Amino acid sequence: MAPPQGLLGVANTMQHIQDLISIHLDRCYLTIGSFDGVHRGHQKIIQGLVSDAKAAGIPSVALAFFPHPSAVFRGRKPIFYITSPEEKAALLGNLGVDYVITQGFDLELARIRASSYLDLLQAQLNFRHLWVGEDFAFGYQREGDRDFLERVSAERGFQLQVVTPVRVDGEVVSSTRIRNALRVGEIGLATAYLGRNFTITGEVVAGSDRGKRLGFPTANLRIQQGRAYPGPGVYVCLAEVAGQKWKAVTNIGVRPTFEESQGATTMETHLLDFDDDLYHQEIELAFIERLREERRFSNPEALVSQIKKDIQQSRQILDIVMERDDV
Repeated sequence: MAPPQGLLGVANTMQHIQDLISIHLDRCYLTIGSFDGVHRGHQKIIQGLVSDAKAAGIPSVALAFFPHPSAVFRGRKPIFYITSPEEKAALLGNLGVDYVITQGFDLELARIRASSYLDLLQAQLNFRHLWVGEDFAFGYQREGDRDFLERVSAERGFQLQVVTPVRVDGEVVSSTRIRNALRVGEIGLATAYLGRNFTITGEVVAGSDRGKRLGFPTANLRIQQGRAYPGPGVYVCLAEVAGQKWKAVTNIGVRPTFEESQGATTMETHLLDFDDDLYHQEIELAFIERLREERRFSNPEALVSQIKKDIQQSRQILDIVMERDDV
């Protein structure tokens, strides 16, 4: 699959490799992790890696485990991934990484001793520098931690770079904190942690057409299972369809005004000034701001009145955002 462009940025010449065994390099600079979300902490590691690799004229490589090790060890399902492997690779490529390896993680890999996995990494990649975060560990029972790497780096002929975490308002940026922020609709906090707007892509599927009957047609999105998304509420979004951007208002929740719709969470978005068929197309949504909570209205007329206010407010917010970002 080609790296997505859209709101993730313009794809570069990054090569996405599906398994460590499928690549052999004479030398490289390497980083290893899960990198879910490619947040500001990850970006700090990647920026150092890429800068040093370019200066040395050596390829940069990011090896990303998938699924997340916690899903394998503790059976956490769903994980609620912030990015898919393809989106993650595209984001890493946009930061300048030359090769992204998506390494399948399972119990067999988890049982490999750290020294044995280092043997494999060196045989396939011959890395000269290894960049990791402070809490990084790999191998059987996480024995390949910072202390282990510091002990073996000299004898194995590589330099270790341990990168300190990034903090926002005193809190360490982490994928878990981003998931928690999204879960309660704190879009501003998620944006601060990510260093960009949170985005998600979904396929437009058939819905009840209730929005259309109310005068505000919505696209109902089918989101990949296990993906993180914001909690219930109404959100200002910037949508991209077939390479074109549109202002949008998105509702996530159970549509409580209509009794028969309660129970199943839906994500539906209204593209402002759009009048065309969207079925089976993909929409990428960038979440800009949370307008309000989802709530029950006394009748459809009250809901329509509120939707008009939501649209007006969204236009004002997006006019400022799009002018500022030259969208």
